[in-house]
Amino acid sequence: MHPRLKRLSGALEGVDSECAVRWGRILGEELPRGRRLLACGNGGSAAEAQHLTAELTGRFATERIPLSAICLHADTSSLTAIANDYGYGQVFARQLRAHARPGDILICLSTSGSSENVVAAAATAGEIGLRTWALAGASPGALQAVCEESLAVPSPDPATVQEVHLSLIHLMCEEVDAVCGAAAPAPRRAGLSAEGAA
Repeated sequence: MHPRLKRLSGALEGVDSECAVRWGRILGEELPRGRRLLACGNGGSAAEAQHLTAELTGRFATERIPLSAICLHADTSSLTAIANDYGYGQVFARQLRAHARPGDILICLSTSGSSENVVAAAATAGEIGLRTWALAGASPGALQAVCEESLAVPSPDPATVQEVHLSLIHLMCEEVDAVCGAAAPAPRRAGLSAEGAA
């Protein structure tokens, strides 16, 4: 086996998968009740945060109602305006003050656990009354200190951490589907054949 895959396998064996399952169960229970998930990260972690929100607003494996999930870096106009006017450290925190309500959930993704804008988002979320979760790397950082719960990947390699984060995201989404249950398939739009609707 290639050394990279060995590192990935070892990290997967050492991660707390039951935490991811529990988070997925909470999302599956809370989001259909009108709560929303907000997610943030930088670089590769931003891509993973957006992957998570896409799975929830769209679908993962089974048909179900769309769930409210907002990725805080995806609105580039807001992101750049806030960065220009308030500094990059506030790009997520200010959006949380606009969009989040008590009882919502913030999930922060960071391999280092020390990104200023992600830590500021978690601190702000705590002030507003959100649940705060961190998907982090092996090193305990400021992010884990300000989040209610953390799921750390036992690897010093950022790429491996991100790969495990994606597996944990899929595990959470699988649990969301299980909790929400399979709904009837969405009706096809008029005029579309089966091939056109695929």
